[in-house]
Amino acid sequence: MAGILTTAETDFWRENGYLAPFTALTTEQARARRTKLEDWEARTQKHPTRSASLKAHLIFTWLYDVATSPAILDRVESLIGPNILIYSSTIWLKDVNDGTFVSWHQDSGYLGIDPPDGLQVWVALADASSSNGCLRISPGSHKSPDLVHEETFNPKNLVSRGQVLHDIDESKAVDLELKAGQFSLHHERTVHGSGYNNGPDRRIGYSVLYMPTYSRCTLSRRGALLARGEDTYGHWDLETPPTRDEDPDVFAYLDRAWAGFKKRDIPQAPLRAEAAGD
Repeated sequence: MAGILTTAETDFWRENGYLAPFTALTTEQARARRTKLEDWEARTQKHPTRSASLKAHLIFTWLYDVATSPAILDRVESLIGPNILIYSSTIWLKDVNDGTFVSWHQDSGYLGIDPPDGLQVWVALADASSSNGCLRISPGSHKSPDLVHEETFNPKNLVSRGQVLHDIDESKAVDLELKAGQFSLHHERTVHGSGYNNGPDRRIGYSVLYMPTYSRCTLSRRGALLARGEDTYGHWDLETPPTRDEDPDVFAYLDRAWAGFKKRDIPQAPLRAEAAGD
């Protein structure tokens, strides 16, 4: 539904590169999804961020329902138009005092989306606060070009290559504290990260990357799911919505997709541009 955001909200988005908070789930609905996730975690002994990443909406029907909920898609549509693809989604889980963090980074540096009009939605499945390492934003940073990251492959860093941006002015950073069921949005070029979980409870979030259908991937032909509208461009292999949880065929597909996503020989966006002479 175009226009669900107010003029003030869209102006704030253009200036700052983020918006929050909005509500996608009731407290009870968020708790139910947390319970499903933790049941899966206990049964499989897998860490969700490492094992249910990239396209978690294809693994679990109850996350697909979140990613395609009208409360989220209506706001996404207000920012990128009515024809919407989902490229990726990931569970971001930090246990209390586990030492994990997310370094300052831009999503756009690794996605290869052209033009870079994608946005991330971050849904809290448990309360996210400054004390337990909520999402942090560098306002206005989406106006800058793609920046060069240092790739550390630090195992405590939850981003795929341990990529880090240095010299971010943290005095201007904004903590996006959310109650369970609430969500935020940020532009794919907005610099963001999150600190350690020093709070009393796990921090569990679910992020979804949306993009308009006119965007293409400059790295290779890849898959995406049509969440709303129609795709008249054909830049992506359209993925099928999940019909059951933990489909073995989906895991096989994601293994292939993840291998290409994490390859170390794929250069960052500014390095690709430099090599091309732009």
